[in-house]
Amino acid sequence: MWWQALVVLAVVAVGAVLAGVDARRDAERSAGERASAVAETVADAPEVLAAATGDLDDAARTAALQPFAERVRAETGTSFVVVMAPDGTRWTHPDPAQVGGTYLGSRAAALAGGRVLETYTGTLGPSVRAVVPVRAAGPGGAESGPVVALVSAGISVAAVGREVARDVHVVAVAGGAVLVLALGGSYLVARRARRLTLGLAGPELARMFTYYDTVLRSVREGLLLVDPGGRVQLVNAEARRLLDLPDADDDVVGRPVAQLPLPAALVRLLTADDEAADEVLLTTRRVLVASVRAARAPGVGPDGGAVGAGTRTDATSATGAVAGRVVTLRDRTDLLALTDELETTRSLAEALRSQAHEFSNRLHTVVQLVEMGRVDEAVDLAVDELAEAQALTDHVVGAVDEPVVAALLLGASARAGERGVELVVAAGSALDEGALERTGTPVRDVLTVLGNLLDNAVDAAATARDASDGGSGGGALVEVHLGLDAEGLAVEVSDSGRGLSAEEAGAAFRRGWSTKDDGRRLHGRGLGLALVGQTVERLGGRVEVDRSVLGGARFRVLLPAQVAPEGRRAAL
Repeated sequence: MWWQALVVLAVVAVGAVLAGVDARRDAERSAGERASAVAETVADAPEVLAAATGDLDDAARTAALQPFAERVRAETGTSFVVVMAPDGTRWTHPDPAQVGGTYLGSRAAALAGGRVLETYTGTLGPSVRAVVPVRAAGPGGAESGPVVALVSAGISVAAVGREVARDVHVVAVAGGAVLVLALGGSYLVARRARRLTLGLAGPELARMFTYYDTVLRSVREGLLLVDPGGRVQLVNAEARRLLDLPDADDDVVGRPVAQLPLPAALVRLLTADDEAADEVLLTTRRVLVASVRAARAPGVGPDGGAVGAGTRTDATSATGAVAGRVVTLRDRTDLLALTDELETTRSLAEALRSQAHEFSNRLHTVVQLVEMGRVDEAVDLAVDELAEAQALTDHVVGAVDEPVVAALLLGASARAGERGVELVVAAGSALDEGALERTGTPVRDVLTVLGNLLDNAVDAAATARDASDGGSGGGALVEVHLGLDAEGLAVEVSDSGRGLSAEEAGAAFRRGWSTKDDGRRLHGRGLGLALVGQTVERLGGRVEVDRSVLGGARFRVLLPAQVAPEGRRAAL
């Protein structure tokens, strides 16, 4: 702050000096004008003209004019009023000893009918003086006659200095007041600046901005900074990629979040007052996990420095006002796909383990029958079991030649069987090998749609069966139909559950909706059908929900044929 004080002091000092110089110049000009006015007034007085033109000697003229000149000098506050002959002989003077002497100063311009205005050192010291002529009446009037006398009036430089001193005193007082106000204002501005910058100086701010900007733009997570007014202030490259935002800053920065092509759930998070952690967001192409926290400035101490900056470990210790909101975005699309595949594998492993246990029991039965000599019965039992398993495989593979889809159906059938639900492939289903490649439909997207619809249908059928008879009976059924039509791939899944109302059908594809609530967030309840809706929307398809002939819900999805560039077909 010291340099600010020096600047203010220098400005006030220069201003005071300039004001003093200007005051002296004004005082000298004013003194000259007043001396001229007094001299002209005396020169126009009838007494002066009468004494100058009368048949009088110098002593008589002095006797006639000295009292008049002294009275005028006293009344006007001038230092002297001198009436003199054209040759400079004084007829009057404040010092009677100087009467009769020669006037000291310039007279030529006055003798020519003009006026002399000068600063000159005479018998009374330096003074600002004026000399004007006294003219006798002539043929052309009172001003056209010869110069018969001269009048000089002056104000001493000392008197001018006293007047300047009074003005300078006022200037000094005003300058001091300005200096105090300026220093006080400078202190307040500096103190506020320290509070706003948390006690950091310019170089530190520049360095911190460079570091922070580099970090914000280089982290692998998407970052979105929004001010209290809901306008985007910073968005890094990863956030642009995840949210499919334009690359140009002008198209994003400074715009309200409501005007950007952001998911509605993210807009709600940004405009809400509450913070959020690990909220799942669905865009047209991705599954994102978002966390929203309020950006709070650290507290500021009396010296302007940050209190707790660098030591704060949680948001509750922040003492500053809310400066905006910070959104972190993480892409969980691939992780979720891998999780789905892992859960499918685990479910299939559990089903195989259960079936292995059942097969082990049956194998022991076959062995015991052989030991008991009942070979024919043992053979019949073994053949019947193999025929049942082979029939299921033949039924699925016969309708669906696409290997990955067939594997999904077999695994889903095994999982459904574990829950007492029968999964059947409807008559008329046909999906030959290579069908997905020809239509350009990504295999992963087909698995997402079909897998989640089957999981949802099995849940619905099993839940309805358990609610009706306590889980002791059968009758739970899921039917799937697959095929190609003129528009693309058609997937239809029906179940024997309780079905969906019109309101539930409209909300079924919204993230978080579920007929059950088991607290699962990232994967499970409330996300499967949302992923189906996301995939269908991204591929430009459509989905219909109505009542199935089995008594529950029927989901019909149409995935139109896609343009399939090389490498489009995904691999598991």
